[in-house]
Parts: sequence; C-alpha cells; structure tokens
Amino acid sequence: MPSSNPVFGRGLQNAGPGYGQQSPWGGAPQYGAPQYGYGTQDPYAAPSPYAQSPYAPPTTRYMTMDDVVQKTGLSFLVTVISAAVTWALLPQQLAFGLALPAVLVALVLGLVISFKQIANPVATLSYGALYGIALGAISEAFNQVWPGIVMQALVGTFGVFAGMLVVYKTGAIRVTPKLTRWIVGAMFGVLALVLVNLVVGFFVPGGLGLRDGGTLSIVFSLVVIGVAAFSLLLDFDMADEAIRRGAPAKFAWYIAFGLLITVVWLYLEILRLLSYLQSSE
Repeated sequence: MPSSNPVFGRGLQNAGPGYGQQSPWGGAPQYGAPQYGYGTQDPYAAPSPYAQSPYAPPTTRYMTMDDVVQKTGLSFLVTVISAAVTWALLPQQLAFGLALPAVLVALVLGLVISFKQIANPVATLSYGALYGIALGAISEAFNQVWPGIVMQALVGTFGVFAGMLVVYKTGAIRVTPKLTRWIVGAMFGVLALVLVNLVVGFFVPGGLGLRDGGTLSIVFSLVVIGVAAFSLLLDFDMADEAIRRGAPAKFAWYIAFGLLITVVWLYLEILRLLSYLQSSE
C-alpha cells in the first residue's frame, strides 16, 4: 500500500502566488487571482509606456478542470505503459528484480512530492513510471496463478473510481472537515494495522491473520478498499478547492499525483481481495 498519499498534508499553501496570501493592508487572506490595488498608478498622471493595460490578459494562467483531467490522464497513461512494457517485454525474473528498487525509489520520491507539494511534470510522471514497473511485475505474477484476475481488478478499480466520482459530483456525500478527519484517521489506522501485522509475522506465522487469505483477510481487504474509495473524495475535493482559490495551472500535476497514488492503492487491494476469493473457492 503506498504510504505517501498527500492527503496526510492536504494544505494548499504552496499552490502559487496570490493563493491564500495575506493582504498588505491586513485583514483576511486574499484568494483567487492576485489583487492589483496596492501600488496602482495615479489616475491623473501620464500613463507609463510599461504599464499593463487593465484589459490585457493576466500573465498567470489559473488551473481549470481540463488541466486536472489532462495531467491525470497523462500520468495514468505513463503508468500503464510502464506496467505493460515490464509485463510483456521483460523476463519475469528481471521484472521482479527491478520491482523492489523501483518501489523504494518511488516511495522516497512520493514522500518528497507530498511533503514539499511539488507540482512538476517530471516528478509526477517519474513516480508513475517507477510504480508502473512494480505493477507490471506484480500483475504478471498474480495473473499466472489466477488467469484473468488482472482484468477483473482493472474493471473493479475503474468501477469504484467512476462510482465515487458520481457520488462526489451529485453531492450524495459531501466532503466536510469531519469526514476528512475520519478518512485520514482511517488511513492511519489501516497503515498501523499493516505494520503491526508485518512485525508480528516475524514471530508468528501469518501475523494477525490480516493477509493470510482467510475470512479476516477478506474483511480487512474490504475495509481497506472502502477507505481507499473514500480517499478519492478527498482528491476530487482538493481539485475543486484549488480551482476555486485560483491555483496556478501547474498545480494540476500535484492533483494528478494524489489521484495516481489512490488509484494504484485501490487496484492493488482489489487484486489482493480477488486472489483471496478465488483461493477460497
């Protein structure tokens, strides 16, 4: 499970100039496009040849939903291509040999992007390409044991993503501060249980039984899938909030990074759940 989801640091302070800045006159922070009232030219003075016309387009382009869709789509495409190349072209042993280093590098890169809120195409696409290598190797291994399971997991992931998008857009579930705290707390809880299960597994076979394929494993996977699905609501709300506050267009790369983490997490957990169900048949 990726542990670098930027929902742990959802603040948008660093989104860009004019975004949540304090007014030079004091008072409430100014959101949206930067304010130009401070230090404007005397209306009775001769116009400066270097002054920008009030009718000229702004020099900063602000983020739109099209930016989010395009950057997210490109990030997913790079990840899928990387996974497909790893699966189809690399020998299985080589693919597994590259998977662990790719995950470790992606984990470090993801933490840096999350905590520094780096909105950069190179960083986001590199993260997607690295995780694509691991996804390709993991998917190939699962599909060899349970043929067709990867396609089922992809369909399930797309279905959950589309369903949560509809839920968000229709307002069936509203992202409130209370809901945000609940989701973040649930994510920390899941992470803590996974780590405890891993540590206990060194001393007791199967650990706490959260990943041994039994009934408890199935229940735990369903809970994790639910938490990951609700995390998508936070990603959608983050995009809308950034657009409302006038974040620069490049901030869409950070939104795409967050969505990529959540979708990869969701896919891996659905893949794991399907393996439990097919093993129990």
